Amino acid sequence: MVERGAATKGKVAKTVAGADDVELKATIPHKQIHWGLRRYNLTKANDQERHIYFFDTPDLELFHAGIVLRARRIIGGDHDSTVKLRPVDPAKVPAKWKKFAGFKIEADAGENGVVKSASLTMPVAKGIIKRVAEGKLGVAALLTEEQRRFLLEMMKLELDLARLLIMGPMQAQRWKFSDPALPWPITAELWRRDDGELIFEASIKAPIEQAAVAAGGFLAHLAEIGAERDHAQEAKTRWALEHYAGKSRRNVAKPDGRKPAAPVVMKRSKPAAAKKTKVKRAGKKVAARKSAKKS
Repeated sequence: MVERGAATKGKVAKTVAGADDVELKATIPHKQIHWGLRRYNLTKANDQERHIYFFDTPDLELFHAGIVLRARRIIGGDHDSTVKLRPVDPAKVPAKWKKFAGFKIEADAGENGVVKSASLTMPVAKGIIKRVAEGKLGVAALLTEEQRRFLLEMMKLELDLARLLIMGPMQAQRWKFSDPALPWPITAELWRRDDGELIFEASIKAPIEQAAVAAGGFLAHLAEIGAERDHAQEAKTRWALEHYAGKSRRNVAKPDGRKPAAPVVMKRSKPAAAKKTKVKRAGKKVAARKSAKKS
């Protein structure tokens, strides 16, 4: 029995290797949201209020390419923007990004397995996010030069930020608390869309060395207190993006019912060396044609 447990721990550790920590998430079914709030005594009096925006195209080009662009207005706290990329291989992430306080590599574990992500979060001056949401500033105002370079170098993509839609805001309540039955602090988030729909997620973060034990302990804790897990596992980001993308497509549908082509916002960047080679080759062809005419 000990050997089997050790093998499991080794397998989990290998799965999350390279991440700074592991975040274990569970979505609570809609019918149990109010039960969960009461169980942990989560109210407006002890929450942290947030307004969350995402940026993508009607066909979610960025999301399907493994890119999430997000901005958060945290009431009573600092505002920020995040560029998140997934999946990533931690071994292929340059060490230079680790010098930034807002950089992290995480292993997100849910019902559908483990996905490693790399993200770079930077502060945004107060008032900027509101002005972007109102259309007074472009989305580019939310990203720093470092975030753009991070995206370009990691994904080899350049984005036309002016073509991105503003999706949100999601009204969010966040709580971080402890429970005597669990050694890791619990984070709970309740998100509300503009159609009134809710999603409630509970999660814990643990060091990589504790990944296997934390996974078993967290799921056992939820089962012990009677909380069901949502096996559809509608992650908050997907849940939000698909709603706002669908809403956008319906709003701009053509009279005949056909959807217009989604804007192309991404293009692959070419290495400088490749561009130079292309120019040189073109130059040689022109020289060859001139030579042929003279002869």
